[in-house]
Amino acid sequence: MNWLMNCDCTSKWGGFAPMVLRIATGLIFAMHGYQKLSGGLEGTTGFLASLGFPMASVLAVILIAVELLGGIALILGLFTHWAAKLTAVVALVALFTVHVSKGFFLATGGYEFIILLLAASISLMITGAGSYSLDGMMRKNSSHQ
Repeated sequence: MNWLMNCDCTSKWGGFAPMVLRIATGLIFAMHGYQKLSGGLEGTTGFLASLGFPMASVLAVILIAVELLGGIALILGLFTHWAAKLTAVVALVALFTVHVSKGFFLATGGYEFIILLLAASISLMITGAGSYSLDGMMRKNSSHQ
């Protein structure tokens, strides 16, 4: 029973944790960005305008770019701090403009899912991409020069 409480998973597999979080979070953001892009800029612009955002067409382009390109950057572990910071802003705005008024549960459009994306983005922003990433490879290469 002691082996259950004293698992050495962190020492063996700790380097994989940021990669798993990056890939899952990045995939979700990238797919949402792709969905908005393939659905047409007009739909995203209209949605943002219906929420009362000024310059909705400009914000729609920014939103799609952050979700799609930021998601891809997270998957690759490239510029992870900045990609995570931007996706956290998107999640925070979505939390307060769309989801918080609908309660907690996803079935009612609530915030349970977006709060997890926000937490994942903040976590990646703080911890970084980890060693299994392009950021990690660049850091390793720059330290060998």
